[in-house]
Amino acid sequence: MSDLRDVRAENRFEQGFVDPNGQTQTVFADYAIQGDSRIILHVEADPALRGTGAASTFMRALSEHARSEQLKLAPRCSYAVAWLKRHPEFADILT
Repeated sequence: MSDLRDVRAENRFEQGFVDPNGQTQTVFADYAIQGDSRIILHVEADPALRGTGAASTFMRALSEHARSEQLKLAPRCSYAVAWLKRHPEFADILT
């Protein structure tokens, strides 16, 4: 697993994970910027990573990144909304 990256030129957070076949795949979240908030529009894991927990690990890293950078998250993607509801310890980063 590699570190979370904020690819600002593409308004995208991404993180690499090794799939069950040993290949590096990416989980990403597209976002829009509104002040100090990042509106999470879409979260996607490569199909090879589905069922491995990679998307959840990514969301935790994204949430921790937002906290450390003093950013707020406004989830619009259904996966991000559901994940953040299951993790109330990150309520302080939500707008």
